[in-house]
Amino acid sequence: MSWNEPGGGNNKPRDPWGGGDQGPPDLDEALKKLQEKFGGLFGGGRGGASSGGSGGGLSGSLLLVLLTGALVVWALMGFYQVDEQERAVVLRFGKYHVTAQPGLRWNPPLIDEVVKVNTTKVRAASFREIMLTKDENIVEVRMSVQYVIDDPTKFVLKVRAPENSLQHAAQSAVRHVVGDTRMDLVLTEGRAQIATDVRSRLQSYLDLYETGIRVSKVNVDESKPPSQVQAAFDDVIKAREDEERLKNEAQAYANGIVPEARGRAQRQIEEASAYKEQVIANAEGEAERFSKLLAEYNKAPEVTRERLYLDAVQGVYSSTSKVMVDVEGGNNVMYLPLDKLAEKSGVTGGSRRLQIDSSNIRELTNAVAEQMRRDDASSSSRRGGR
Repeated sequence: MSWNEPGGGNNKPRDPWGGGDQGPPDLDEALKKLQEKFGGLFGGGRGGASSGGSGGGLSGSLLLVLLTGALVVWALMGFYQVDEQERAVVLRFGKYHVTAQPGLRWNPPLIDEVVKVNTTKVRAASFREIMLTKDENIVEVRMSVQYVIDDPTKFVLKVRAPENSLQHAAQSAVRHVVGDTRMDLVLTEGRAQIATDVRSRLQSYLDLYETGIRVSKVNVDESKPPSQVQAAFDDVIKAREDEERLKNEAQAYANGIVPEARGRAQRQIEEASAYKEQVIANAEGEAERFSKLLAEYNKAPEVTRERLYLDAVQGVYSSTSKVMVDVEGGNNVMYLPLDKLAEKSGVTGGSRRLQIDSSNIRELTNAVAEQMRRDDASSSSRRGGR
């Protein structure tokens, strides 16, 4: 017997189990109610059976359009641009997936997370620390670190706060280096070497931590003693500067004196060498002259002896300023003090000098001899007249 077969009382369907008024739910009516509920959610109105069927079809089409639009929006949200100086670290469900290179990229939204990192930008971090030196003095050092991100994957994933790790590693490195350096080097000429050592040690720390950071430069901006003892350290620095200045002045003086002394010594050596050569040459010349003179003397002894005498007398008289004149036929010897005459002539004649040579002496001697003859002749004639 079917559920809808007539035969029950009061024109009701007959219940095969004899349940009377109790009957099973109508399946079509349940589906219709469910469709009406969905239609109400998406703007469908409640109406009759025919209007309800058309509203259910309209609500299904609208639902499809909305789903399609949401899918398009979701797909468009996945496009992104990676600049030339950037790299993109892609995480899929929180796990590393790939590192995207520059260009237009797409990843499914809400599934992949994209972290862009600038790998060419030079970043800077600075800090100031007070620490002990090797000789147990307190100094204050202000330092700046310039760095770039070399490995974006390590920078994003390996360390939670890589820049804080950089700060802590830099402080540790500078404390280690300054602790091995004397205070005078930290305050003066050792700052460049300190910066180099800090950079090397800091890079080793960062590589050990896998931060993906590459240190490009470390600068020691300032190093000074604590403010409480600044005046005393200024005096010490001034004394060191004075010491350096005096050393430089002494070195400059030495550079001027030593070459001059070496030049004088070299000149004396050259003069001595020249004198040596001269004496040797004169000795050899005199020896050769004596040998030749001996040969001539053996040939004509008298003539050679007289010639030697005349040369000797001429050499003696040529170097003296006093002349003795013997007048022929007289008993008087005249003395001519030519040196006194020259001095007198220099006093009376101003800047004019008396040039004395053998020809002048000869002319003067002849004139004096002639005057003496005249004087003798006149005196003889006077005696004869008496």
